[in-house]
Amino acid sequence: MILADEAATARLGAAIARALKAGEAICLSGPLGAGKSTLARALIRALTSPDEEVPSPTFTLVQFYEGRDLKIAHFDLYRLTDPDEAYEIGLDEALDDGAAVIEWPERLEGSLPADRLDVEISLEGSGRRARLTPFGAWEGRPVES
Repeated sequence: MILADEAATARLGAAIARALKAGEAICLSGPLGAGKSTLARALIRALTSPDEEVPSPTFTLVQFYEGRDLKIAHFDLYRLTDPDEAYEIGLDEALDDGAAVIEWPERLEGSLPADRLDVEISLEGSGRRARLTPFGAWEGRPVES
């Protein structure tokens, strides 16, 4: 899927939010500056409110939000050195209580949630390309923007 601009990335985030269910994760990967935080911000705002403040959790590692119908946790694992640290900061609990958006999921080294949608964002010209790969409960579920 081609994301021509930031608005297209935000539309994808909102579309994913409409399909997201409790117990599931959205795993965002790609290089620095690819648009992972932009997509996460749009997804969270679609679940909460359009004016929700959504800072990047790079230093706090996780931010929690009360959505209208679903609790959402936003994890940034960039600074983690061990996969167990994600579970120490509440990944299991976040999935028990709602859903999770995980930036830098490769830091989990094979300990990814089973029910997830992997979104790999790459730079392409002046835009981005997003590749969506479903796992578990996401298999066969459409994401329409």
